[in-house]
Amino acid sequence: MPQEEKDLEAAIPLVDRSKNKAAEDDDDDEEVLDLDNEPITSTAPAPQPKSTSLSAAAIIPIWMALSTSVILYNNYVFNTLKFQFPVFLVTWHLLFSALGTRLLQRTTKLLDGTKEINMTRDMFLRSILPIGVLFSGSLILSNMAYLHLSVPFIQMLKAFNPVAILLISWTARIQDPNKKLFAIVCMISIGVALASYGELRFNMLGFIIQALAVAFEASRLVMIEILLHGLKMDPLVSMHYYAPVCAALNLIVMVFSEGLAPFKALSTIGPWPFILLSNALVAFGLNVAAVFLIGVGSGLILTLAGVFKDILLISSSVLLFGAPITPLQVFGYGIALAGLVIYRTSK
Repeated sequence: MPQEEKDLEAAIPLVDRSKNKAAEDDDDDEEVLDLDNEPITSTAPAPQPKSTSLSAAAIIPIWMALSTSVILYNNYVFNTLKFQFPVFLVTWHLLFSALGTRLLQRTTKLLDGTKEINMTRDMFLRSILPIGVLFSGSLILSNMAYLHLSVPFIQMLKAFNPVAILLISWTARIQDPNKKLFAIVCMISIGVALASYGELRFNMLGFIIQALAVAFEASRLVMIEILLHGLKMDPLVSMHYYAPVCAALNLIVMVFSEGLAPFKALSTIGPWPFILLSNALVAFGLNVAAVFLIGVGSGLILTLAGVFKDILLISSSVLLFGAPITPLQVFGYGIALAGLVIYRTSK
């Protein structure tokens, strides 16, 4: 998960974000948050608390805390505990999510949206499987990047995601370019370029891996728009279908890339059962929080929450891990964030 990881982002920022119902009419193709979202809405409306303002005040901070914690926890596992097996960790998160969504399906109403989806063999092979391949690649690559780049720099590079989505959408002719969107593309691109130029620990391999992760994620979102247009899923329903597929694909990748090394290295990270379980619980909790998040505020509120989350994440990484950032990076990232907010609120 994600994922965001999706975004996996962290291993699971694995959620497929849905639109807020209030903004659904005029934001049909817009991403709302930075959670590896899919531009599709929910067949099973998110649970609506009696007091919207109270729920927003409670749920948004919880989502921000979980989203930040997932990435920082994964970074801690990779770079502090030196357990540098991203494919294993992503696969573990996906297996946990596959089991978790099925448990919730049997014990709660959070996955009632699955009743509205007629998942045929043909639909699985033509839609879920190819999207799952892109999702799996996105999750693996985005987590591999943490072995080579700092958390702040990765978050700055992720600001380029909307640009990649627009470029692929224009190429696929599912969206027409215009002067305003072109200006936003230039604005975000300049900001990310300045942030990259100001990076003190620039690593070309890590940069290429993160660029590929962005390409896979953008392709996944565009593919969803093409193959699943009109099909509505909330984050947990999406995870219910994608997690088993991605876990199976990742297991194949793990056999050839990491082999048995992760299992042999588990004993070196201390109380590994607790670490793996708590890590997966935080990631899965992010997906559950996302279900409630989509119904608590306007698109603008959720966009601003995503921006504040990114700022919190970068600040926390600097304080906890001593990741260096330069004034030029702050300036560049500020430009990119401004372009991001304009893009997500101008439709």
